[in-house]
Amino acid sequence: MDVLIVGAGAVGGYFGGRLMEAGRRVVFLVRPKRRAQLEATGLALKSPFGDYQAPARTLLSAEIDRPAELIILSCKAYDLDGAMDSFAPAVGPDTAILPLLNGLGHLDRLKERFGADRVLGGLCSLAVTLDAEGRVIHMSPMHNLAFGELAGGSSPRADSIAQLMQGANFAWTASDRILQEMWEKWVFLATLAGVTCLMRAAIGDIVAADGLDAITGLLAEAQSVANAAGHAARPEVLDKYRSLLVAPGSTLAASMLRDVEKGGPAEGDHVLGDLLARGRTAGLELPLLTLATTHLKAFAARRLRETR
Repeated sequence: MDVLIVGAGAVGGYFGGRLMEAGRRVVFLVRPKRRAQLEATGLALKSPFGDYQAPARTLLSAEIDRPAELIILSCKAYDLDGAMDSFAPAVGPDTAILPLLNGLGHLDRLKERFGADRVLGGLCSLAVTLDAEGRVIHMSPMHNLAFGELAGGSSPRADSIAQLMQGANFAWTASDRILQEMWEKWVFLATLAGVTCLMRAAIGDIVAADGLDAITGLLAEAQSVANAAGHAARPEVLDKYRSLLVAPGSTLAASMLRDVEKGGPAEGDHVLGDLLARGRTAGLELPLLTLATTHLKAFAARRLRETR
C-alpha cells in the first residue's frame, strides 16, 4: 500500500518514520522549506523506543501525479483547509483518508469535500515536537494510533491498513468503534487543554494549588456533552482519564499550552469551542467550559491584534 503522509511535522514525521523503518512505501507531502530540510538531514526521530534516521521521499502538491491508496492527515485543525487543498490531487476513487486531528469537526469537512465513503476515523496519543534542527523528539512512553470505519465494524480496507501497520514500532489498534473512542479522547483532551491553559500550569501544579474541583468539574461538563451526543465515555475509560487528570506531581499538560506559551496559533475553537457549541445546542449549562473557551478566544484575539 502506497502511503501519503500530509506533512512531515512532529506527528506525521513520527508515524511516517516508523512506517518507513518497517519497510513501508511512504511519501511525505511537504512545503518547500521542510523539503529542503529533509533533503539536507533526512528524517530523524529521537525516541525512548529507539532513534531512527533515513532519507525521506517528499512531494510538493504540484508534483502529485497519481492517487494515493492511503492518506494520513496529521495537521493541526486550524490548518485543515490548506491541507485539503494540498492533497486533493492525490484523492482518487479508492483513496482512504485517515485523519489524526483533535476533536470531531474535521470529519464533516473532509466528508463534504471528498465524500463520506473515503473518510476513516482516527486518533493518536503521542507527545512529540520538532527541535530547531527539524528532528522529531518523542517525549513520553505513549505512541498509540487507532483507526477504523466511522460506521463501526470491520472492512477490507481497514484490514489492509492493519496489515500495513504490522511490525511498525508503535502501538496501533484497528477499532470497530472508532467514533466512540474519538469522543472519549475529546472529553479528555478538552479537560486537559481547558484546565492547563486556563491555569497556565501542569496537572500536578493545579492539584498542588487545590485545583481538583476545577479539573473534575470541567471533566464532568465535557462528559455531559458527550452523553448528550450519545457517546458518553465508558466508565473504565473515564476512570483512567480521571486518574491521569488528578495525579499529584504530574507534569502532564496539553500541547495547546505549549502553543499558547509560544504565542502561536492554538486549537481552542476546535477542541473547546466546538464542544461548547454542541453542548449549548443540547441545552446544557457549561460554566467552566465557557470560561476556558473564552480564555482561549481572548488569547487568539490578542495574538491577532499584536501580529497585524
